[in-house]
Amino acid sequence: MATLLYVQANPKPVEFSKSLTVAREFMSAYKEAHPEDKIATVDVYNGNVPLLDWDCIQAKFKPPQVPLTETEQKKLAALDTYADQFVAADKYVFVTPLWNLGLPPMMKAYIDAIMAVGKTFRYTEKGPVGLLQNKKAVHIHSRGGIYSVPPMNELDFGDRYIQTVFRFIGVSEVHSIICEGHEYMPDKAGDILNAAITQARELARTF
Repeated sequence: MATLLYVQANPKPVEFSKSLTVAREFMSAYKEAHPEDKIATVDVYNGNVPLLDWDCIQAKFKPPQVPLTETEQKKLAALDTYADQFVAADKYVFVTPLWNLGLPPMMKAYIDAIMAVGKTFRYTEKGPVGLLQNKKAVHIHSRGGIYSVPPMNELDFGDRYIQTVFRFIGVSEVHSIICEGHEYMPDKAGDILNAAITQARELARTF
């Protein structure tokens, strides 16, 4: 039995979100194919993911003999909880739209929580080394434009960023399911969505 961690970063209802619609189909097919697996869910817009602010920074770097404030304790505990949950999982599903050439801000806050020295990576004389080996991930991502080919591929700071984060922490098997171009080609939006759903359901069976 494996543990899958499902992380979504879109405040929209499913019916108004291409990424969440594709993710719903992925998870449906995954549950059919892997009924014994445990699934944990994080909705970064309906949780208590703390922003990496001055309280968090102070809490992380205070000497052990210096007591933390109550606020620092709560924020540090939240960061640790998310990081520990992430480390404990075997598989990851991240679901995001592309907003303003990047990711929703609360996904960045979540990534700040899981990028934890000593838990997901460590520093060495030869540079940082990821600690999460033998795990795999999929990024389900929607974007209204077409960023998979030049010249717009240079402006993809959504999927490229997620791919980079996972590889940085040691996750070498990272899949991407991209639903793109529906705003540029509204007459083909249904076909674009259906193609992404088909890809998602196929991958889910072997993920």
